[in-house]
Amino acid sequence: MAQGETARAIMLLLIDSFLWLGCIAGTIFVENVLLKVVFGLIAGFVTGRIFILGHDACHQSFTPNRELNKVLGRIAFLPSLTPYSLWDVGHNVVHHGQTNLKGFDFVWAPLSKEEYDALSTWRKALERLYRSGWGPVFYYLIEIWWRREYFPNAKNKPGDRPIFLKDNLLVTAFAIVWIGCLIAGAIATNQSIWIGLLTGFALPFLFWNGMIGFVVYVHHTHPSVSWYDKKSEWLRAQPFVSTTVHLTFNWIWGSLMHHIMEHTAHHVDMSVPLYRLPEAQKTLETILPERIFIQKFSWAWYFDTARKCKLYDFQNKAWLDFDGNKTADSVRVVLSPVPAGQNG
Repeated sequence: MAQGETARAIMLLLIDSFLWLGCIAGTIFVENVLLKVVFGLIAGFVTGRIFILGHDACHQSFTPNRELNKVLGRIAFLPSLTPYSLWDVGHNVVHHGQTNLKGFDFVWAPLSKEEYDALSTWRKALERLYRSGWGPVFYYLIEIWWRREYFPNAKNKPGDRPIFLKDNLLVTAFAIVWIGCLIAGAIATNQSIWIGLLTGFALPFLFWNGMIGFVVYVHHTHPSVSWYDKKSEWLRAQPFVSTTVHLTFNWIWGSLMHHIMEHTAHHVDMSVPLYRLPEAQKTLETILPERIFIQKFSWAWYFDTARKCKLYDFQNKAWLDFDGNKTADSVRVVLSPVPAGQNG
């Protein structure tokens, strides 16, 4: 299943790129403000679709050619203003290498009660916002994009490689051209520059941040899914299967998001391209029918999860609310035997 197709990959990128450009053009040339908002929202969703293509390219699963993947990945990451090399380190190395391992995987990592109690008042309020169910847009925009991707400071930057700066300059140049086109379009059509910038730039970018924040949250946050703070325990829990959720939908939303919700298969084998993930996920669930977390999506389930999954008790494998009361027990994975010569 891990066979990329160059022509198919390029076609997918071209289709989504034209959709994105068309929606941005709609925010410029359509005069009705409500329609501008609709085009801006759709542009934000298509930004997520294009990003998923870049996500595959960054995993080297988009096409069989490594150098082509780097080029296509950087192109696909432009609408989301994502610096390719920094995202590569944070996602491929950290998140995929150590999924749901506290202290290593930083994406939506829950705090313990002790960690939360030690926060300042304003930081507690921010954590409550992030975990409210309404917070994915703020979480991803602040904690991931701003702090770790867009010109991160020395504390949050994984080294000092020149490519990090180059990729940040690339997305900045794209943002300048994007904003410049919106301003020029507003002037040429005698419309409000501010409305053009809000609907053609801010709205798509904020929608995208909310979309990716939500997607990553539901991939690895679930009342039954465990987090770990000890690597020895994490290694024995078969984490690439047990820390990931397969979210299913009634309609075609999974297909519209390029099958990124078939996420267990993606974590088990990152080399499987997105257009083969449904087959891979089905195979995995046939092989391990009792081990895969499958969750049918509903907004009721989502907000119930947000209500339950505030803090985490790493020792007892339980989710807590902000007062430290247990709200859900995670599934205790049967641990693999300790390798000879190692202790637990």
